[in-house]
Amino acid sequence: MKEKQSLFSLITGNWQHFLALVVLMVIAFAVSIFAEKLASKKDLKEGKEPEKLLSIRKVSIIGVFSAIAFVLMLIEFPLPIAPSFYKFDFSDIPALVVGFAAGPFAGVMVEFIKVTLNILLQGTTSAFVGEIANFLIGASFVSVASIIYRFKKTRKTALIGCLAATLFITFAGAFLNAYFMIPAYALMFGGVENILSAGTAIYSFVDNVFTFCLFCVAPFNLVKGIVHSVITFLIYKQLSPILKAEAFGPAKKSKTVAANE
Repeated sequence: MKEKQSLFSLITGNWQHFLALVVLMVIAFAVSIFAEKLASKKDLKEGKEPEKLLSIRKVSIIGVFSAIAFVLMLIEFPLPIAPSFYKFDFSDIPALVVGFAAGPFAGVMVEFIKVTLNILLQGTTSAFVGEIANFLIGASFVSVASIIYRFKKTRKTALIGCLAATLFITFAGAFLNAYFMIPAYALMFGGVENILSAGTAIYSFVDNVFTFCLFCVAPFNLVKGIVHSVITFLIYKQLSPILKAEAFGPAKKSKTVAANE
């Protein structure tokens, strides 16, 4: 009971930061839905039957890969280039695979379900701030890469999408930490000095929020984006036939194919 009261007081005492993060979550979903709508219009112009936002196939894929992502989220470890409270895991890979196979909204849903399962089964030690940050970085990475790929599904656009997504989370992650995450943690857990000292322990010249984000947060997300992109490239071609299989639901058909049947 005391833990619940403490958690509630942390959230209510820092509601501005918490509300800002929730708004960013809503924006992440809105962007992915808007991109899907635009892509569906493009499909119609090209004579293709656009797949529903949450078709049977997509729901099945989201369910399976969310479970995989949740398990991978449990296998986390620090990197020597950043403080130990920044944990590296491979849970964004299933979400990126789903984003390529079923669209950006499906990929973002995998990120959301993964984080929700983690909160329900593992709890939170950061008043949900860390979990929301994990979702925002993951959803940003998946959205940027899969939106670019959704409009032209080629190996080249997949590569461009992954490069753009990696650069985006490198800079956006640093911005998010500087203006939302670090201030929120500082208010909740005893001042920004405790956070900066972890960065100073790695790089002696890290002595403020700017240098902390530039030399600790940005390289961490850069490595994360590169590793996840490379692994996805290596496995996606092998997974693609499985994702299109009837086991996940009927495959969509173009209007011309449907008319000929």
